[in-house]
Amino acid sequence: MSNYDYVYMFDCDTEALAAKLAEESRELKDLLGGKGSNLCLMTGNGIPVPQGFVVTTDVCNEYVEGGHKLPDGLEDAVGQAIGRLEEIAGKKFGDPGNPLLLSVRSGAKFSMPGMMDTVLNLGMNDEVAAGMVKLFGDERFVYDAYRRFVMMFGDVVMGVERSKFDECFNKVKAEEGVSDDTKVSAAGLKKVVELEKEVYRAELGEDFPSDPMEQLMDGVRAVFGSWDNPRAISYRNIHKLPHDLGTAVNVQMMVFGNMGDDCGTGVAFTRDPATGEKVMYGDYLVNAQGEDVVAGTRTPVAISELEDAMPEIYAEFVDICDSLEDFYRNMQDVEFTVEKGKLWMLQTSDGKRTAAAAIKIANDLHEEGLIDKAGAVKLVEPDQLDQLLHPQFDISKKPEAVGTGVAASPGAAAGKVVFTAEHAVEAAAEGERVVLVRHETSPEDIAGMAAAQGILTVFGGKTSHAAVVGRQMGKPCVVGCGAIELDFANARFTIGGQTVQEGDYISIDGASGEVMLGDVETADSEIIAVRKGNMKPEESAVYTQFTNIMDWADDIRTMGVRTNADTPDDAALAVALGAEGIGLTRTEHMFFGEDRIINFQRMITSDSDEEMQAAADVLEQYQKDDFYGILKAMDGMPVIIRLLDPPLHEFLPHDPEDQAELAEMTGKTPAQVADLVENMKESNPMLGHRGCRLGVTFPIIYKMQIRAIFDAACQLKKEGFNPIPEVMIPLVSLEGELRICTEYTKDVAAEVMAEAGVEVDYMIGTMIELPRACMVADNIAKMTEFFSFGTNDLTQTAFGFSRDDVEGKFIPAYIAQGVLQISPFESIDINGVGALLAHGTKLGREANPNLEVGICGEHGGEPKSVEFCHNVGLDYVSCSPLRVPIARLAAARAELANPR
Repeated sequence: MSNYDYVYMFDCDTEALAAKLAEESRELKDLLGGKGSNLCLMTGNGIPVPQGFVVTTDVCNEYVEGGHKLPDGLEDAVGQAIGRLEEIAGKKFGDPGNPLLLSVRSGAKFSMPGMMDTVLNLGMNDEVAAGMVKLFGDERFVYDAYRRFVMMFGDVVMGVERSKFDECFNKVKAEEGVSDDTKVSAAGLKKVVELEKEVYRAELGEDFPSDPMEQLMDGVRAVFGSWDNPRAISYRNIHKLPHDLGTAVNVQMMVFGNMGDDCGTGVAFTRDPATGEKVMYGDYLVNAQGEDVVAGTRTPVAISELEDAMPEIYAEFVDICDSLEDFYRNMQDVEFTVEKGKLWMLQTSDGKRTAAAAIKIANDLHEEGLIDKAGAVKLVEPDQLDQLLHPQFDISKKPEAVGTGVAASPGAAAGKVVFTAEHAVEAAAEGERVVLVRHETSPEDIAGMAAAQGILTVFGGKTSHAAVVGRQMGKPCVVGCGAIELDFANARFTIGGQTVQEGDYISIDGASGEVMLGDVETADSEIIAVRKGNMKPEESAVYTQFTNIMDWADDIRTMGVRTNADTPDDAALAVALGAEGIGLTRTEHMFFGEDRIINFQRMITSDSDEEMQAAADVLEQYQKDDFYGILKAMDGMPVIIRLLDPPLHEFLPHDPEDQAELAEMTGKTPAQVADLVENMKESNPMLGHRGCRLGVTFPIIYKMQIRAIFDAACQLKKEGFNPIPEVMIPLVSLEGELRICTEYTKDVAAEVMAEAGVEVDYMIGTMIELPRACMVADNIAKMTEFFSFGTNDLTQTAFGFSRDDVEGKFIPAYIAQGVLQISPFESIDINGVGALLAHGTKLGREANPNLEVGICGEHGGEPKSVEFCHNVGLDYVSCSPLRVPIARLAAARAELANPR
């Protein structure tokens, strides 16, 4: 157990407690949960809060670690807190003559749907109910509270299906001929209580507990137990929250909103969470308890109507909400109750909001003087920006999904189904919008992926080929949609009981993973529309607000942000979104296309060096054009170009018909081609003949690419541009590999520049993606000018995982069983892969103080990974174009959290 008390009263000394926690780098909400810490702070600021106490998150963690057993001494500590609460309230827990009733709520550090629901009116039993009738003279109110408690306790604490209790209430309503809950008589409510107790007894084999202390401790256990329920675990996994935070328990004296027409309850936001507009947003109900508002059993009215019904209460409520915004410097989500004309604030928390609302609220709070620019940057979550950058569906026209896969690349896409890359290219050339549907994609599909509006695959995870390329291209992508039964031979698939033929329209939402039938309308986001010149900046408020946040982030961050881009269009979009260079240009994608692929196949199947060189000469002109366009688009900015990385078999046909076609083009027999394909086949391509190993054994390929890079750079230099190529040699693990490739890179560069009569600034570096390279980084750094960590492959080699296999097979099971919290391909594994990266960076810089270090894996656009890279001291991160703003914002927030 920690050095902290088990229980804290709401009126505790929060300043002293916060100071003590700060010594351990903990916050108040780490110990008391978000809800509990806010209740304590509100109490200290004189806001009318029903008093109570908090059982800490440390107790929850001890409960979980101890096999779901409450620690010794907890019940005594809770008993002492009840005694203190009785003094404050002037009531007694379990005393029929003057009863104190309680609510019990969960409250983790972060708001976490899926945790235990609230239990109200705890402490009720037959004697207390009878005493309350005498005290209040209102039998109906008392038994309404009692029936709610039995239902909540049975459902939330003991796990009896709520519908069984609802049936009791519905039965009595039918007997009395009423449909409105508030019209049931006192006698009817009393009968509901007895019926509910019978359900409890039948379901659990025991009587409903009458001892208030027993009820309370069962409630505490239930809150702690809910920390590990599947809903809560799933929520933490989705939102990348640690599983060891624990939840607090908030025990609070009851106030009643169901004692008549001068009572009520509600939930409100201090600003509109959808738009960010500064208006009170929410609902309330007269003569109701809180669960009525959130459960949907009664239809609430807009919070604005409270002003007409209870003007003085509304004015006080608005004043309190304003003071809460001033105190927390953020939009608040509040719950309140009015009891007999008195306003009570039950809780407050930072309100969840859309991305559009988030940037508007941050801008507005800055304009109002509540926060500075750094505060505004802190208010916008980097991942939220995805919502603002990708095409969107019109939510009012979005139909129900027929299936759901992995949300791999955000955005909305609609088009006709095609099943091959060739069909995608042909249809796009004719002006058709298409969605490419495959079992899974490969580098051969790259042209079709580029031509398609979106990509849908049956297999794969968030870092499968389709997902990685989709994000890099900014294409909406849904992968791993196992509900699809693909009948490739007949050009159709079935999903949700319906058959979709090639040419039928489907729509996919890459942010939610949803697949829908039909052509759902989409449009560019306003930010992209402005960047493309299709909308004027002054016409879009969201663009102005977004730009402000980005400018403030750039003023703060100390780490650079580059992009992964293979085409001039991608490069130009990335620059428009704030990229400061290219951290990765993948050259393998450049060899697909009818003329290119056949010459590449001729090159790698040649029988002589002369034939190989002849094919390479043809490819060189294509490559020069590619590099010319990219270097021109990035004029004056560094462009890292990775020399060929994949094994050669990925460029050869495997279908007999395609092999026969290649045989005819190369003058070989189909059998000879089949033998060549079989000989080049890799047993384990990820660990085989690829990367710099090709550069050592087939130097013609790398030399062709290097010459093309410097030919393009020299031409641009002559035209008055400032190209800055950085040549990256991939998959180095041995110093000798780098030495060989670096030597001929320098030789070819010098030769081309001498021929052109111009000098080009350039660098030579390596991609660090193997554990051995991290361990001998000092030796490698002596021979190179930059390191670019390829964190995708470094993760594969560190774990021994094949990402395309494990993500769809056992990673989900590992996460569900707590083996992993999140896929290491989604967020950097700090303890393993991160340690290798940090060690490699340290060794490299010790050997070469001028070494430039960055990452170019998919992690470069993931906020937690960006924060780690900042903390390690990297010069830059690189990510796909549409994730550039996310990385910029994440880098700024990392600097604020840990200044360099």
